[in-house]
Amino acid sequence: MKNINLTKNIKLINKPYKKKGYYHFLKTANLSLIVCEIKKDKFVVVSQKRVPVSKVTYEFPSGIIDKGENPLSAACREFYEETGYKISGTPKKIFTINCEPGRLTTKIYCYYSNNIIKKKKSEKGIKIHLLSKDKINKLILKNKFCNASHIASFFKVIEAPTK
Repeated sequence: MKNINLTKNIKLINKPYKKKGYYHFLKTANLSLIVCEIKKDKFVVVSQKRVPVSKVTYEFPSGIIDKGENPLSAACREFYEETGYKISGTPKKIFTINCEPGRLTTKIYCYYSNNIIKKKKSEKGIKIHLLSKDKINKLILKNKFCNASHIASFFKVIEAPTK
């Protein structure tokens, strides 16, 4: 069974597995995101229509790491493109996490910043929100802030209890 290039950033891998079977997974581009707290308990969040889930979702600014780009540069670039805010200083790395290790190769590089400067308007189709921890938690419970890696990054930043 051959591997199939689906797009520039997605490849279906068909790997021989066990005796006569195959294990299918997607080789996908890595991503970066920044959790940005601009004031005590005010986080920069974007909302946009997500086609795969057919709804508007809330998340932290994030995106694909371009070929030859390092994860931190990609995170800062995506933050700027989506929000119009430039990150001032160097964001702190939170962690690197695998998105869905059973089916995807995607790694997500997560950063934290609390220092931004407004430079331009946000990207078309993206709305910017300044939300409190409580509001983000409510959106998580309503399945509106629903990207697992973004939720993990948020909980790590606020040091939420694991119980």
